[in-house]
Amino acid sequence: MWKLQLSKGDDDHPRVRSVNHHIGRQFWEFDPHAGTPEERSQIESMHEEFTRNRLKVKHSSDLLMRFQFASKNRGETETSHILEGGLDDDEDEVVIKTLKKALKFYASLQGEDGSWPADYGGPLFLLPGLIIGLHVMGMKDVVLSIEHQKEIRRYLYNHQNVDGGWGLHIEGHSTMFSTVLNYVSLRLLGENMDGGENGAMTKARIWILDHGSATHIPSWGKLWLSVLGVYEWRGNNPLPPEIWLLPYFLPLHPGRMWCHTRMVYLPMSYLYGKRFVGPISSIVLSLRRELYKTLYYQVNWDLSRNQCAKEDLYYPHPIIQDLLWGGLNKIVEPLLMQWPFAKLRKKALNTVMQHIHHEDENTHYICIGPVNKVLNMLCCWVEDPKSPVNKQHLCRIKDYLWIAEDGMKMQGYNGSQLWDAVFAAQAILATNLVDEYGSMLQKAHDFIKNSQVRKNSSGNIQSWYRHISLGGWPFSTPDNGWPVSDCTAEALKAVVMLSQMPYDIVGEAIAPECLYDAVHLLLTLQNGNGGFSSYELKRSYAWLEVINPAETFGDIMIDYQYVECTSAVVQGLRSFTKLYPCHRKDQIEVCINKAITFIKSSQLPDGSWYGSWAICYTYGTWFGIKGLVAGGKTYETSHSIRKACAFLLSKQLHSGGWGESYTSCQQKTYTNLVGNKSHITNTSWALLALLEAKQEKRNQNPLHRAAKVLIDHQMDNGDFLQQEIIGVFNKNCMISYSSYRNLFPIWALGEYLNNVIRKKSPA
Repeated sequence: MWKLQLSKGDDDHPRVRSVNHHIGRQFWEFDPHAGTPEERSQIESMHEEFTRNRLKVKHSSDLLMRFQFASKNRGETETSHILEGGLDDDEDEVVIKTLKKALKFYASLQGEDGSWPADYGGPLFLLPGLIIGLHVMGMKDVVLSIEHQKEIRRYLYNHQNVDGGWGLHIEGHSTMFSTVLNYVSLRLLGENMDGGENGAMTKARIWILDHGSATHIPSWGKLWLSVLGVYEWRGNNPLPPEIWLLPYFLPLHPGRMWCHTRMVYLPMSYLYGKRFVGPISSIVLSLRRELYKTLYYQVNWDLSRNQCAKEDLYYPHPIIQDLLWGGLNKIVEPLLMQWPFAKLRKKALNTVMQHIHHEDENTHYICIGPVNKVLNMLCCWVEDPKSPVNKQHLCRIKDYLWIAEDGMKMQGYNGSQLWDAVFAAQAILATNLVDEYGSMLQKAHDFIKNSQVRKNSSGNIQSWYRHISLGGWPFSTPDNGWPVSDCTAEALKAVVMLSQMPYDIVGEAIAPECLYDAVHLLLTLQNGNGGFSSYELKRSYAWLEVINPAETFGDIMIDYQYVECTSAVVQGLRSFTKLYPCHRKDQIEVCINKAITFIKSSQLPDGSWYGSWAICYTYGTWFGIKGLVAGGKTYETSHSIRKACAFLLSKQLHSGGWGESYTSCQQKTYTNLVGNKSHITNTSWALLALLEAKQEKRNQNPLHRAAKVLIDHQMDNGDFLQQEIIGVFNKNCMISYSSYRNLFPIWALGEYLNNVIRKKSPA
């Protein structure tokens, strides 16, 4: 049986280092002796139930983790019965009862380290990179046990669409990118070309061939297939490593790009520059026959460079980009492969590897994300198959793998531990039900304090194109080492709130110096227009998107400013000033005023804000309103807030809730879920936004209706239903935030209880 391990190192590999004794680390291990026959049977029933309903319900409910925690906290029962009735005459009692049950259940999901572990999966193009990389290294069966491979196959088959393909994410339409890579992955995992239930592999192959064959896979897929040896490097557009030797003042220097983009294209450029190809085995030769309409040696690789299936084409290449790649491919690349220019190629490859090693060492081999994690690992092996760093990399693979009733997936980060914890702390505090807190807040407080980044990355940070890190908070754990602006701001806000609570409830307050460091970091992250980006300052220009080579993602070339990040910083700094009004007072006020100007300027004509990190306009508008209120604006004094409230009220469904489709993110137009279905997370955000704007002073009916939706969606054990996917990145790929179904209804109902129900005037 699979068991979730929390805050543990690796006994077999003591060189797996950590800056905080692995606090927050989470990974799954298979124990063949764990569990009773009855428990193992229950787990298998969960798997079977998901598979039966996989085409109707595509998002797992994190039942394996819940089952393990319920076993540890006897008394909780797994159930799917939904409460009926909602608000009645005694509204106070109904809401309090709902919140008490919700808090009790959510407390049962908290780890001893203070975090709330949860599924952060969703994208379907991550596992294939891992499988191909391990296969090429000859480590697939070493790292991925039989049980791992069984659960990965389960996951891939569970998320295959009815037409035989796989989407970019679990709810998406079939794409060539995911379909080819997942088909290849299943073949590398031992599936026959006509294997799988009901001809699953045959259906996938037919889908590939009917949509243009593997020549039409997007550029990231072309690279992985080239590494495996089932696609030729000359069918790739150039990724010259020499770009890292350009002077930094040039706008297109990779050091000026968004950190995720540059950290992905860094190892990609190494593999391209080396033209690395793994061992040509019988399975590779077979795949060369399976993936193409014509014989492999007859494929027109030059034509294939710019081919991309229409199903994948979110960001079509501008003509200028195709001309650029054509020139590099026909003129520059042939020169760089010949003496004396080959010396420049060698220098560039050495420079790239230095940057890869710096990233690996400063993230403890976790890396900033799963794509560059696997690419960096492969590059280190290509450089030296006997290097000890290969073991360091292999030991951190488990940090990215998560298992639920739908199988084993690769997450979009090494978890969302810090992000979920700081929101959870604020949600719990919002209820003001002190007697229900138990040890939750103290454990969460300790976890947040232990997760702060306490040093900058090594060496001269300018040479490695890094911003300062000291005082920031990461999205996941400090071993990841990359602070994020909104994570830092929300953590700052949370610890300031917790420091004002009694010691016996939350423990010792964070040291003031830690807060000062966080404030300093945030102040250094403000851009000239007042907005805040995700990890760093905006370093180049939006026109750089002209050379965005990733057909599948939008707005990836620079670190844009976001309403979510900007609003979070305003809230965090404003909370800090209430506790430390004299610390850098003038700088903070200037920062907040500039940020408010940015928030107002980024509001859309209909009153909404576009949310870039969750779905979508309900999320962005919640942050927009909260930022303006934290900046001193009110409904009465701010036209922006009035427009935002009108927008939200115009989108409230007949049921009383809100439910936004992920297509809102792609099409940049507010779109309801199919059937005008309510979504508890969208509903929570809208309710929180309206409460922030004091809607209760004008018309309470929309608030009562929204609260009833949340109450009606609570299950008997205090949990809430898992609904459609709710997170997004780069406008086109959705991702799971499995804690949101619990923490946001708690937060919204807590604010509703204290700002509406308990403040009603006597009859």
